[in-house]
Amino acid sequence: MGKKVKKEAEPPPKDVFDPVPIGSKNPATVVLMLHSPEQEVLVKACEAMYKFAEKGDENKATLVELGAVEPLSKLISNEDKAVRINAVMALGVMASHNDVKKLLKKLDVIPSILARLAPAEDTLIHEFASLCLAYLSVEYTSKVQIFELDGLDTLIRLLSSPDPDVKKNSLECIYQLVQDFPSRAAIRELNGIPPLLELLKSEYPVIQQLALKTLATITHDAETRVALRENQGFEQLIEILGNNELNDLHVETLVVVSNCMEDMDTVQLIQQTGGLDKLLQLAETSTLPEVQMNAAKAITNTAQSNENRKILHEQEVEKTLVTLLRVAHDGLRTAACHAIAIMCENLASKDEFRKLAGIQPIVQLLNSENAEVKKAAALALSNLTNANHLNAKALNILQEIHLSTSRKNNFSEAALQRLFDSNLSIKYSFTGCLSSSNKITDGFYDYGKVKPDHKMITLEELYKQKVNQHRPVVFLNAKPPEPALTELPPVENKSPDSPGGRSPTPSKNSNKDKTPSKGKSKGKKEEEKTKEEEEIKIPQEVIVEKKQWLLPYDPIFHSLITNVTKSVLPLPNTKEQVVALAVFVAEKMGGPVERDRLHEFFWELHVSELKFQLQSNVIPIGQIKKGTFYHRALLFKALADRIGINCSLVRGEYNRAWNEVLLADEVPKAPGKLFPPKAYAVDLMHSPGHLMKKNSPEAIQYQCI
Repeated sequence: MGKKVKKEAEPPPKDVFDPVPIGSKNPATVVLMLHSPEQEVLVKACEAMYKFAEKGDENKATLVELGAVEPLSKLISNEDKAVRINAVMALGVMASHNDVKKLLKKLDVIPSILARLAPAEDTLIHEFASLCLAYLSVEYTSKVQIFELDGLDTLIRLLSSPDPDVKKNSLECIYQLVQDFPSRAAIRELNGIPPLLELLKSEYPVIQQLALKTLATITHDAETRVALRENQGFEQLIEILGNNELNDLHVETLVVVSNCMEDMDTVQLIQQTGGLDKLLQLAETSTLPEVQMNAAKAITNTAQSNENRKILHEQEVEKTLVTLLRVAHDGLRTAACHAIAIMCENLASKDEFRKLAGIQPIVQLLNSENAEVKKAAALALSNLTNANHLNAKALNILQEIHLSTSRKNNFSEAALQRLFDSNLSIKYSFTGCLSSSNKITDGFYDYGKVKPDHKMITLEELYKQKVNQHRPVVFLNAKPPEPALTELPPVENKSPDSPGGRSPTPSKNSNKDKTPSKGKSKGKKEEEKTKEEEEIKIPQEVIVEKKQWLLPYDPIFHSLITNVTKSVLPLPNTKEQVVALAVFVAEKMGGPVERDRLHEFFWELHVSELKFQLQSNVIPIGQIKKGTFYHRALLFKALADRIGINCSLVRGEYNRAWNEVLLADEVPKAPGKLFPPKAYAVDLMHSPGHLMKKNSPEAIQYQCI
């Protein structure tokens, strides 16, 4: 064999450069490199772009001016993996700049970005592609495009990524998407609740908070709340609230809980599992006002239904809310007042707030410098005093504020007006006027005119006073009494084994081993057995405690309402109804009285006789057969309100009172034109049914002596 000769290397082609190291510090040069056909150049150029853009917004703006966005948006789909990675990283960082977002929208880059989120792509690509998408999803049209391209499904899948940055970016994009209703429903349909709940266990607080914010948004939907409950999500939320180490999550968690507690099923669940106790305890003991404020909001949402209010009352929520009123935080006080306002729909809660001395702190909040606090306090005070005369003793404090030049303000006046409008008896006594919108209902009473600093007492207290020489109080009540439960004497318990005085329920084998006495006959035993069974069968629940005072029923007033409903209501127009009602009222209260013979109409004697006949300073309006101006005007207003005639009630001096109605002209003065209605005073004394134009000489004469 011959000797081997070493083959010489072939010389490089003459038309190709040797490798040239790239080292440019000029951004414009690097942007030009993005158009290179060589993969190595593209990789280095994209990497340089990423590092340059990461330094700040000024650099991003420079790259925009140099035209870097368009070539980068194309390179994210390059066949070379290294090019794609660096291009996506650069574009993801740059997308935080508004000008970049605008350009990317014009370039319709979202389909390409979503393609980079495919399972086969590198985790680094997932991270920066989801980051870019998170920046773009802030804008509405981008959100719509992501949704229409099924991007939500892709993003939900990425919530299970092993990389925390991918989770965070995907979650941030989802949070932006669910601000629109279609995405909220899609989250549930795509089974997105379980991965969101799983993220609550993340070791990164930012991910936990984003997950809670997303849940807070989507749980505005009732079906989503059901899905959350079915996935044991509510129990997980309660666990977070019970963990002091997670107190940085309590605010966001309470927002989700607040939404969920609009559903009765959830409220029952939280009560059964002890979660409601945890919630109220957190509200009272937390040192973070933001947490307490959201707990109060959760109570407000829960109390939207009557059944839920009963549950909250059983848990003594009133104590918690009164405690929150005393925390010096405007947002918390506002939230507490809103919760109190809605809880007052429960009558027992109204009384409980009074017993807990919770009314005075609310009145004091009317002097707050914060407008929202004053507004919420006025609302709470209105609801607390509505149809509750004991609570209306808050009126004394409001009157003091109203009479003080230094303490008086718009909100104290608004609160006073709200209280008046919810307690028409008090309003009429202090202001002497009820408008057509103030509808008199059962329980109304005319206490008479009082001074601004007068201390009001309740109708029950007035009723229980001894008969005196003061002006009698006239009340209206057409509500028949409810059937009373029969009072039964307590059952005597002779058994030494029964606790608390109740007869124990005998077991089937209670007499099994007992030997009857020889001296007892069979008949005697049967008699005793029957007697014992009768004692056991007495229903203990019908035993009634001390009776609550109820306003006496006025059957005559009830019959008057029935009569006017049949005779006056069917009349064809308002004017005829007003006239007929005026005649009806006058007939029931002594008939017409000539002006110069008023002194012979002895209504005072009649009313005085009624007081002593009933042995009460409080008399029902139906009993009055001889009534003067203020009796007739009150009856007219009460009956008019029952049949839908709008009228006002105005108190004058010296037992005068009158009603005003608005009536339109029957025939317009000019064809095709409508004129506003005119106000008329209604004569109920001298010429019943006669209508007098407001402020006319005859109307003024009717209203004055």
